[in-house]
Amino acid sequence: MDLRAILMGLAFAFMWSSAFTSARIIVVDAPPLSALAMRFLLSGLISVIIARALGQSWHLSRKQWIAVVIFGICQNGLYLGLNFVAMQTVEASLAAIIASTMPLLVALAGWLIFRERVGLLGILGLFAGIAGVGLIMGTRISLGVDVMGLLYCGIGVLALTFATLAVRTVAAGENVLMAVGLQMLVGFVAVAIIGFPTEDLTVTWSWQLVAAFIYTTLVPGILATVVWFHLVGRIGAVRASTFHFLNPFLGVAVAAVLLGESLGLMDIIGVAVIAGGILAVQLSKQTV
Repeated sequence: MDLRAILMGLAFAFMWSSAFTSARIIVVDAPPLSALAMRFLLSGLISVIIARALGQSWHLSRKQWIAVVIFGICQNGLYLGLNFVAMQTVEASLAAIIASTMPLLVALAGWLIFRERVGLLGILGLFAGIAGVGLIMGTRISLGVDVMGLLYCGIGVLALTFATLAVRTVAAGENVLMAVGLQMLVGFVAVAIIGFPTEDLTVTWSWQLVAAFIYTTLVPGILATVVWFHLVGRIGAVRASTFHFLNPFLGVAVAAVLLGESLGLMDIIGVAVIAGGILAVQLSKQTV
């Protein structure tokens, strides 16, 4: 793995992890689904316009269109939609921890459902990751975390896991940015038809809200996805996925610095165990 790939991986992990903090800032002062819908609309239009200017085509193959729709609904609509709603009552750090278990869930489904071969290191990593999640969840529930918000986060990461498994063999080819933009527009439709008619559209404007919205639209919304696709193209999906082990650490660190969210000893131990489990699973994939 060369230096450029390492820097791309670190950048992706930071951008992905920081999205929970910016989302938390947004949902405090704006209706979650409607705000997310507007983010998808802007991210999608910007991506499509830039992609067209670069000569990319929206004439995708049938498999690519299926991937766009699945990701648009499951990743953008369900995963992000449920997380935005949940973070009205759930801290950004906890939402980031739950979402970061996606690589573990993908590996677990591959092992149990698709009978994929998993080495001893990977099996130990899976059990360690599950133990870490259980440790954090047990602590948070005993402290009175909103169980419904926790459930929304859990369903969201399951939707993201399904999308990842469903389209993991489909490549965007030369139309990476176009595919990203179209996924965002599908997500806009999926979220808008629920958010706009049902939510109170009152917004409490502040510079923090505007900054968080611009950041989440451009950085996690567009740049992180494009970096991820290029990283996968450079070093492959298995090696690129190794960087996911940084997500629990970075997610809680950004939330602690920018939002002042506190972490207990059990949270810190749980995050370390989950990160170690993710790393073990990804390293196991490289040797099987």
